[in-house]
Amino acid sequence: MSPTRVRVPAKVNLHLGVGGLRPDGFHELVTVFHAVGLHDVVTVQVADAMGVRVSGPAAAGVPTGSDNLVWRAAELLASRCRAGSPVRVEIAKQIPVAGGMAGGSADAAAALLGCARLWGADPVVLPELAAELGSDVAFGLVGGTALGTGRGELLEPLPTTGELHWVLVPAEFGIAAGDAYRELDRLRAEGAVPPPALDVTGLRAALVSGRPDEVAAALHNDLEPACLSLAPALHAVLAAGRKAGALAGIVSGSGPTCAFLCADEPAARRVAADLPRATVARGPVPGATVLGR
Repeated sequence: MSPTRVRVPAKVNLHLGVGGLRPDGFHELVTVFHAVGLHDVVTVQVADAMGVRVSGPAAAGVPTGSDNLVWRAAELLASRCRAGSPVRVEIAKQIPVAGGMAGGSADAAAALLGCARLWGADPVVLPELAAELGSDVAFGLVGGTALGTGRGELLEPLPTTGELHWVLVPAEFGIAAGDAYRELDRLRAEGAVPPPALDVTGLRAALVSGRPDEVAAALHNDLEPACLSLAPALHAVLAAGRKAGALAGIVSGSGPTCAFLCADEPAARRVAADLPRATVARGPVPGATVLGR
């Protein structure tokens, strides 16, 4: 049986409002996901035993055993649908690890879609399984721009006009999402940060307008103070991007990748030229997409 290849995008949180802790230990979220054109490609093929192999510029530090989320995704789909032989999953990785861009979650979404196609499983079950695997996995399946609530797994597509042009600057280190949320809780307990920002009315209107300057003015991340507390060097990165001409800069999700919104593609390329390790990307782009077998 021929392999199935799936391309899946990274995400930027245009808004991330973090509410209180839920009984399940997660925080209540109001977030706006935005898929951008930085992709991993996940290849799934039948094998004698389950395995994961990772290559590409962002491969360092990615686990290749059962602790990789793609392994868990394949096992969950197989058990739930009573389908499937063992598979080998190959990840061509460009999305930063522990970078706040949902790289692991994106790969899990791609693995779900690839295994479903390989095994002939009904894709209607995939969103439910994605929600079980993690808060960001469901968005990897749909892409575009979407409002996420609950712990981020409850999605509502948002209307947008035009494209947004980004400069993405990964760090040479990662921040575990759990560490960022714990630091936010600590800062809140000390009264050092504002209350949760859970209203996205302004951002909704800005996305419909199609004006990058209006979107830039509406960007917000409740986790950014926590990320800056854990990694003060990010202050300089954000300042450098704004000085280079970005309309706005924001820490993406739980960090430490910084995302800079620019007026257009030429402006993005000028900003990227001034920032080390920078990548230009546009959004919104589709979610996990089968490229062929």
